[in-house]
Amino acid sequence: MLHMSRDNPESPAVTIADPQCAESIFGVLTLAFATDPPNRWMYPDPAQYLRHFPTFARALSGGSLQQRTAYVDRDCTGVALWLAPDSGPDEPALMRLIEESVAPDKQETLAAVIEDMVRHHPQEPHWYLPFIGVDPGHQGHGLGALLLQPILAECDAKGLPAYLESTNPKNQTFYERHGFKALAEIRAGSCPPIVPMLRPARQP
Repeated sequence: MLHMSRDNPESPAVTIADPQCAESIFGVLTLAFATDPPNRWMYPDPAQYLRHFPTFARALSGGSLQQRTAYVDRDCTGVALWLAPDSGPDEPALMRLIEESVAPDKQETLAAVIEDMVRHHPQEPHWYLPFIGVDPGHQGHGLGALLLQPILAECDAKGLPAYLESTNPKNQTFYERHGFKALAEIRAGSCPPIVPMLRPARQP
């Protein structure tokens, strides 16, 4: 299943990710989020970030690879990991990782952030985007928009909302262009702000 840009037939194809490419997929995300404020607040030391972020991304993205709701371009330079309405993050693995890898003086703040994130998470069936990222060497060419297309089209076809948390102010206008609207700003302690965003359901 390939998706091409109608405006530019030479733009990168986007396809369902092969679970066997997991190492490359999480490698791309690790590069893409290397300057992400909340993630680097959790893991400020470079070695710590490189060691723990891929595990964090795997846990938060749950079974997206196995459930075939993850998308990549043909060269695996961009990744979008979606969770379907009937799936969710691997919460036990996520909590275990946080307890083991995040500095003790940040854990209370992080718990408050997560509690607020859960509070804003939609209760009705929806698609959730825990991660979308493009290798910094390939950013600025429209790949992020292509990676969003398959599931946003699915949302429109079935009248479902889509939800994400924007962790970088630089990305918020990008999401807004694709129909997402900010719900609030999550702030706790020294953690950089996180903005939950909802793309409301559209009539099929």
